[in-house]
Formats: sequence, structure tokens, C-alpha cells
Amino acid sequence: MTARTPRLEIEYCTQCRWLLRAAWLAQELLTTFESELGEVALVPGTGGVFEVRLDGDTVWSRAERSAFPELAELKREVRDRVAPDRGLGHSERR
Repeated sequence: MTARTPRLEIEYCTQCRWLLRAAWLAQELLTTFESELGEVALVPGTGGVFEVRLDGDTVWSRAERSAFPELAELKREVRDRVAPDRGLGHSERR
């Protein structure tokens, strides 16, 4: 079986117990981009990692931004890469 694209990965720290946060974001992104995303993977990590990658490119890094992504902001970041002409309704407001 080959991976479907685009593939979004959420790598989360198991030591920090961030699985629920990662799973919630995955659910929200799959609901919003159900026809644009090929798959969403949860990737266990350690050392405080929390990164969102799309086909290997970093969309969000907690280490770089010193924060977790807000859902609306993450949706905009993903949208800009997978469906740039698509509106996001209330998530569009900043």
C-alpha cells in the first residue's frame, strides 16, 4: 500500500502526554480538508516535540514558534498549501 498525498503528520511528545492535543488537531484538519488531504498521521516523539508537517515540509513547529498552533491559524496554514483558493468561513477571521 502506498501513502496517499498530501500526507500531513503531527509529531507529538509522548513524555509530555500531547497525544490528545495532536489527535484533536488531526480530527479538525480531516474534517475541514476531507477531500484535500490524503492522510493524517500521528507520529509519537519525545523531547517536547510538537510539529505539523505536510509532505515533509514543516507547517508548524512548537520549538521554532514557542507555542502550540491555534486551530484557525493552523487551518489557514494548511489551506494555503492544499487549497489556496478555498475560503474557511469563520476560521478566516484573524
